Amino acid sequence: MSTQSQPVVPSTGLTVLHLFCHNSEHLDNEVFTAGIKAAQAEGAQVITAAMLGHKCDVAIMALHADMRVLRRLQARVQVAGLTVSDSYVSITEVSEYAKNMPAEMLQPRLYPVLPPEGKHAFCFYPMSKRREQGANWFTLPYDERVELMQDHGKSGRTFAGRIVQLITASSGLDEFEWGVTLFGNHVDDLKDVVYTMRFDRASAIYADFGQFYVGMITPPEQLFADYK
Repeated sequence: MSTQSQPVVPSTGLTVLHLFCHNSEHLDNEVFTAGIKAAQAEGAQVITAAMLGHKCDVAIMALHADMRVLRRLQARVQVAGLTVSDSYVSITEVSEYAKNMPAEMLQPRLYPVLPPEGKHAFCFYPMSKRREQGANWFTLPYDERVELMQDHGKSGRTFAGRIVQLITASSGLDEFEWGVTLFGNHVDDLKDVVYTMRFDRASAIYADFGQFYVGMITPPEQLFADYK
C-alpha cells in the first residue's frame, strides 16, 4: 500500500469535516449528489444543510475515521462547482471531564449517528477557553474545572428532547479548540440553548466564540431547488 493510500485515523472516534460553501454558475448538481453518495458508500456519514445569510449557501458535515475519505469528499464538492468559503476540522472525543460517565453515554460522543430524526434546525460554531490574565481556564485547578463543566452540563441537559449537541475537539487541528454542532426541533431552540448556557461561569468568564452558521437540514438532491 502506498503512503498516499494508507488510512489516517484517530486512535479512537471519528474525524469530522465541516465545509461551508457558496453556490456558483458552474455547479453540476448531479456531480455534487454523486460525490455525496460516493462518500456514503465509503462509510461516511454526510449531513447537508441549506444555509441562511451571506456566510455560505450550503453546509456539509461529514464524519469518518479516515481523513482520506473526507478529503475525497472535499475534492468532489469542489469538482462539482461549489466554492468552499470556510471549513472546520475536528475529531470526536470523550472530554477529560466526562471519562467516568457510563459507557452507553460515551458511545454517542465518539461514534454519533447523525442527523437526529426530526431535528431540522442546524447550527455550527467554534469555541475556545480563554487564556487571559484573570480569566485563564488552563491555570484553574482540575477539580474547579470539573465543577464548572458539570454545572455547564446541567444547563445543557435541560434542553434534552429539544437539542442534540455534538462537541468535537480541534486543538492542534483548527483555529479554535472545539467545534459545536447543534440540531434543534425549532430555530428558537438553537437560540435558547446558546443563550442559556452563556450564563454558566464556564462560558461567561472563560469562553470565546467564533462565527455562527445556521440553516436547515436538507437532502442533497433538494439543496439547490431554490436556484431554479
